[in-house]
Amino acid sequence: MMKLKGFLLACAMLVSGATAAQVRDMPGGPAVNQLNLSTGVTEIARDVAWLHWMMLIICLVIFLGVFGVMFYSIWAHRKSKGAKSASFHESVGVEIAWTVIPFLIVIGMALPATRTVVAMKDTSGSDMTVKVTGYQWKWGYEYMDGPAEGVKFLSAMSTPLAQIENRESKGEFYLMEVDNPLVVPVGKKVRVMVTAADVIHSWMVPDFGVKQDAIPGFLRGVWFRAEKVGEYRGQCAELCGKDHAFMPIVVKVVTEEEYAAWAEGEQKKLAALADDPNKEWTAEELLARGEQVYGAQCVACHQANGKGVEGAFPALDGSQIVLGPMADQIDIMLNGVEGTAMQSFANLNDVELAAVITYARQSWGNGGQGQDPVVMPAEVAAAR
Repeated sequence: MMKLKGFLLACAMLVSGATAAQVRDMPGGPAVNQLNLSTGVTEIARDVAWLHWMMLIICLVIFLGVFGVMFYSIWAHRKSKGAKSASFHESVGVEIAWTVIPFLIVIGMALPATRTVVAMKDTSGSDMTVKVTGYQWKWGYEYMDGPAEGVKFLSAMSTPLAQIENRESKGEFYLMEVDNPLVVPVGKKVRVMVTAADVIHSWMVPDFGVKQDAIPGFLRGVWFRAEKVGEYRGQCAELCGKDHAFMPIVVKVVTEEEYAAWAEGEQKKLAALADDPNKEWTAEELLARGEQVYGAQCVACHQANGKGVEGAFPALDGSQIVLGPMADQIDIMLNGVEGTAMQSFANLNDVELAAVITYARQSWGNGGQGQDPVVMPAEVAAAR
């Protein structure tokens, strides 16, 4: 029996070692067995790393000094050597020393730290501004100026569900990949205005030295200037609910020429896909658009077959809300359901909401059997 246990343990160690050998540093993201801060690709990130080591060394010197003196005193003045304790009332020199020295240490630590913190918040002179909005559980990006002004999109994790459920092997960027990365030009000061639509999130990209809480109702500014082309990865750093671990951040830093070409392409897409809420949409058009919106926004909770997840997310197939008056479903989509995981989707435009509601009312077992099988964008607009 002991030999069998030993053999199984050896096999487990071999498998574990082989698995670990396949894991590599993630480009722009965390490294294998990373113990230190990332040096990053911005001046702020390097300053933060330098401050980290400066503080650590100062604390180490203080630790060695204090405990060194303490242990030496215990050893050199022990009773077995005949040491006699001194008796004195006060010492001006000691009092001055233990006041002045800590003061100088604190000043020496506070000055560079304050300079870096102030620099982090100095968003003046930026070359472009991007508004970042945290949602449960994805990020929204909106370009406020420059060649991409008006471009906005949602960025959600693109890791397949099969990998998360261990039905297929993990990819290189497991849980750290998105469908739409934020694209910025290299060498430009990018001001990021961060907020949230539901609960507190936190936009963090270690290689930029950026971590800013996203608080509903507030706009908080931070900035970065990436000095190297590449893709850089981060995550939401504030516990924000069930899928907190599944809202990664990817920033793609490109050359100015590539950024201009990307912005031009996005502007063309924006014009081509502009949704006109006043247009009289056909049921077929709404169903096709609704399927896209459902796949991007709803499938993770309510599943592709509309059956939901028992005990967590209600089924849409056969739902009395979906089969009932459209006003009730529109209200839920706009305002969410308090006390549940159903959030507000008011960030979607009227066409997207009308399309996904229509899709739910005419898909699976519903088949348009309930009331109001087709919902028009104008009806959503009137309910806002």
